[in-house]
Amino acid sequence: MATTLRSITTAAALAAIIGGCAFVSPSYADNAPAPAATSTTPAVHKHHHHKTENMADRVEDRIKALHEKLKITADQEEAWGKVADAMRDNEKSIKALIDERHQNAGTASAIDDLKSYQQIAKAHADGLENVIDAFQPLYDSLSEDQKKNADSVFGTFEGHRGHDAK
Repeated sequence: MATTLRSITTAAALAAIIGGCAFVSPSYADNAPAPAATSTTPAVHKHHHHKTENMADRVEDRIKALHEKLKITADQEEAWGKVADAMRDNEKSIKALIDERHQNAGTASAIDDLKSYQQIAKAHADGLENVIDAFQPLYDSLSEDQKKNADSVFGTFEGHRGHDAK
């Protein structure tokens, strides 16, 4: 039961951290205004447009913070590199879609706008899957103390509440 709870906790924590970072963070949502606002309110795009320029920096900050908080050892660097690369790839694909969304904001129909938002959400979900696939081998290689720490870090990173294993 403890292993199942840990697996569920880890999956939930990964979803929270990756959704929060995505490992592109709620920042991608900030950069992709609600569909109803997009076509009818070009000022919303102007206000949000500059934020995609900093997405890569925010992801790098998250990578660095997670590396420190997870206490990655020299032996774990190769596996960690795959996680970091998955996070970077996720940021690049989402940023490209957000930039395209901004470029088409003035001419997009309501359907185009909704499809654009759908593409961003799909890229986010696909990126989450890629990060989980990269993180699983690293997590499996962690010591029990590191796993407990990882569960706590992922449960509390970016203001998410910790998971109580009671």
